[in-house]
Amino acid sequence: MTDQVMAAIDGSQFSEGVSDYAAWASQALDAPLTLLHVVDNHPQTAEADLSGNIGLGSREHLLEELSQLDEQRAKVAQEQGRLMLKAAKERAMEKGVADPATRQRNGTLVETLEELESEIRLLVVGKHSQMTPQDSDYLGYNLERVVRTLHRPILMVSEAFKTPQKVMIAFDGSKTTRKGVEMMAKSPLFNGIPCHVVIVGGDTGDNRSQLDWALKTLRDAGHEAEGAIRAGEVEETLRRYQEENGIDLLVMGAYGHSRIRHLLVGSTTTTMLRKASVPVLLLR
Repeated sequence: MTDQVMAAIDGSQFSEGVSDYAAWASQALDAPLTLLHVVDNHPQTAEADLSGNIGLGSREHLLEELSQLDEQRAKVAQEQGRLMLKAAKERAMEKGVADPATRQRNGTLVETLEELESEIRLLVVGKHSQMTPQDSDYLGYNLERVVRTLHRPILMVSEAFKTPQKVMIAFDGSKTTRKGVEMMAKSPLFNGIPCHVVIVGGDTGDNRSQLDWALKTLRDAGHEAEGAIRAGEVEETLRRYQEENGIDLLVMGAYGHSRIRHLLVGSTTTTMLRKASVPVLLLR
């Protein structure tokens, strides 16, 4: 049953933000919160060919010691994960979540989330994992694979929690982004938050008609909404609009063939995600 807000906690600098945004979403959606930590149990040491340097018996002894070391590392990682989950649960309860669940799994993050996908209503993840560089131009390998694999809404967190005051949807009139507008109109996640709809392109009759539809859909649902059509390069135009209008949550479609959604197709997962300074909600 797809009813849970699930937060992937990994000990990176974004983990507290992930926990806090997940707690906010859980309460706004009136949905259960699950805090997840995945211990990657793949061996950390490679079995090198040492036979030319040391005797066979010594080599076997060394590999046995390396295997024991891997087991010890796995136990430490599991204990660290339990402590992280305990701290995240306490933090979520302090923020008003009644009974957050915790789960620890062995494996890879992507494989684990694929197994749990049917239970997820919204996934909250950090921009980087614990093991990836914190350079703002680098997108975590796990995040890119998760975005490409899952068919659930994903909230990517890039900063400490801040209650969203303004939300912007990058809109192009496609099926995915029209569904995004309808979701925004209906979802309690956006109650009381002014919504901005931005089309990157020419001020044509078709774009104007699409924008009018989006604004009417939001306003009919009781939202304060405004929109704009801006010409220019997609990423730069959206980023400038976000900065000029104090947007603190961006909503985008994750895949497709339009100019906007095409940013998320290719060897990396979008300039928008790599450069994002605010949380990004990705829709499929």
